Amino acid sequence: MNRFLRHWQLWFGLAISALFLWLALRGLRLSEVWEAIQGAQYLWLIPGVAAYWVGVWVRSWRWTYLLRPLKSISTRTAFPIVVIGYMGNNILPARAGELLRTYVLRRGEEVPISGSMATIVLERAFDGVIMLSFVVFNLPELARVSTDSGLVGNLYNLAILGITGFFLAVALLAFMALYPQRSESALQWINQRLVPIRFRSRVTQLSHRFLEGLGALRSPRVLFMVLVTSLVIWLLETVKYWYLMQAFPFEVSFFALMLMNGVVNLATTLPSAPGYIGTFDAPGIAVLAAYGVDPAVATGYTLVLHAALWLPITLLGLYYMVRHRISWRSVRAEAAAP
Repeated sequence: MNRFLRHWQLWFGLAISALFLWLALRGLRLSEVWEAIQGAQYLWLIPGVAAYWVGVWVRSWRWTYLLRPLKSISTRTAFPIVVIGYMGNNILPARAGELLRTYVLRRGEEVPISGSMATIVLERAFDGVIMLSFVVFNLPELARVSTDSGLVGNLYNLAILGITGFFLAVALLAFMALYPQRSESALQWINQRLVPIRFRSRVTQLSHRFLEGLGALRSPRVLFMVLVTSLVIWLLETVKYWYLMQAFPFEVSFFALMLMNGVVNLATTLPSAPGYIGTFDAPGIAVLAAYGVDPAVATGYTLVLHAALWLPITLLGLYYMVRHRISWRSVRAEAAAP
């Protein structure tokens, strides 16, 4: 029982994934799905994967902008660290790859973990704003296609709620960046009243470094660059969706694929098994089905897309871990260190 409680997040994620897989596959003939997968023209994966790698490079470039208040590093240095982090997200529960990325950065560049974690929080906030904007911007088209579907109203309400939350998060982070002394005083007030005495010194250090990591938001130029690069990143990922669509016998607009991209990435913020099994697939299939795509073809496309997003970066991340002599044992040891 104690062992189960220690790993409750993993078991909960597995249960969520099982539910979403059931929602995705119920009522389907798996033979038809397999036929759609077998009949795909996989040469289209080449430009699709190439577009995705360009997006990962842009992600790395964006991260160097956010890291500048802590340390100036090149995109070439940041790229393998970003890849290792995304590999960790794909094979570890609870998005542990984000923490893995901060460990690797500290190991190679001596950047404090709490500071670099602040930059990753900023990344996620801007990603969330762009991702949910894709959903809201493209819902009117979906409404014209499937006016009798409850999917539109549900997505709209969820997206508006999500955008509101992400904008509030960005606003709070911006306030903390622009007014570090007031923010530090507020964090100290919370620390003195809610944190046990033996942890207060450590929490003070962590909060100070976290505020340092938000320093990029003090520059309007950097803020603009992060917003633009975030848009480019998600458009490039949608380009991969579009290229892979050419391999299957259906056609929807690029805007429909933007909507699908936003919806599936919104769903992958839910707890799930490593690799976002189920939480990626079920929403993607639902969006395509709402556009009139045959369910078997939509399922085959979504499963192949998921694999094409998961496999290349996971393999390259494992390669970089070996190349940089990073072992899982050393990562666990560092995580357990005071």
